[in-house]
Amino acid sequence: MDKQSRKLAVFFPGIGYTADKPLLYYSRKIAASAGYDIKLLPYTGFPDKVRGDKERMRESYQIALKQAEEMLADIDLDDYDELLFVGKSVGTIVATEIASRIRKAVRFVLYTPVEETFGFLIGDAIVFTGGNDPWVGKEKSRISELCREKDIPCTVIPSANHSLETGDPQTDVASLQMIMKRTEEFIGRSDN
Repeated sequence: MDKQSRKLAVFFPGIGYTADKPLLYYSRKIAASAGYDIKLLPYTGFPDKVRGDKERMRESYQIALKQAEEMLADIDLDDYDELLFVGKSVGTIVATEIASRIRKAVRFVLYTPVEETFGFLIGDAIVFTGGNDPWVGKEKSRISELCREKDIPCTVIPSANHSLETGDPQTDVASLQMIMKRTEEFIGRSDN
């Protein structure tokens, strides 16, 4: 009899974008329905007014990284056949750094990554970014270019902010549906 594959999806939220917000909430449901065990990393304690302040961003990253390491300390990632890291904003940097320290391949879903995320080796991944995201420089954003350099599929949501929202509810719901469809296709594709 074949042994059932053990799969783990770890969710790395953003500073103000918790795991209960739409991108992480629905992608978590998708991962669970695909047979992944779920681990949420609800880190807290960030400074105020982070956007545009490199020092506060660095401090926020260090806070998230330390708390993520503590929350993952009791899990032996080597026990899993497949690892999926789903990150949002600062969580994308934390996810890629933690993945760089482990011995097995990690697949990534990266929602609104910041440039620092691409400083780590990223293998199998999918990226979603907003065309009007103030955290990555709006029209000056390098996210699409960084994805091209690393051969990572990147979906840009026109006029969307850092939450991948435009302010128009109908547009946002349609975008969320498309994002989740692509996320589900990515998560459902197994390399094993």
